[in-house]
Amino acid sequence: MNSATPLEQRLRDLLRARSLQRGDFLLASGRRSSFYIDARRTTMSAEGLAVIGPLALARFATAGWRPQLVGGLTLGADPVACAIAAASAAGGRALDAFTVRKQAKAHGTAQRIEGCFAPGAATVIVEDVITTGQSALEAIRAVEGEGGRVLGVLAVVDREEGGRAALETAGYRVEVLVTATQLGLRDAAP
Repeated sequence: MNSATPLEQRLRDLLRARSLQRGDFLLASGRRSSFYIDARRTTMSAEGLAVIGPLALARFATAGWRPQLVGGLTLGADPVACAIAAASAAGGRALDAFTVRKQAKAHGTAQRIEGCFAPGAATVIVEDVITTGQSALEAIRAVEGEGGRVLGVLAVVDREEGGRAALETAGYRVEVLVTATQLGLRDAAP
């Protein structure tokens, strides 16, 4: 039974059409997989941005989260955070976005977190795809290290390979817009 809303179904369709590749892939986690989800092909598309923002805001409401900021580890989190920020402005309760560099830059202000970050702010860490959860944990450490208050993690796609459990074990609630199973990939996972 498909209980997806039209917007959720549209995201699934976009991911299948734009982001899903089959073959033999080495993932950032070091694992091999028979499929690869290049979510950026969806999250950086005009339609993907228009779909992800409202879906994420609805998920925040369901989770009871009232963040002031959204962001995560560059590059995957960047379009997701910006989609949410843009949708929030249209909804009348603006959230700002930030990005976490993989390492602090060596020039200028030498910051690791760029954009609209503010210590003490309620924050949701966003991610395009969760596999092991390490990227989200790295972003969490950086944000908390700079005084941010992390409410939880929102991912566009969960590959269902242990990342969600790792984040929850570390004490962070995880919300996911689409799972590998919902994309018809669970049986293809290694």
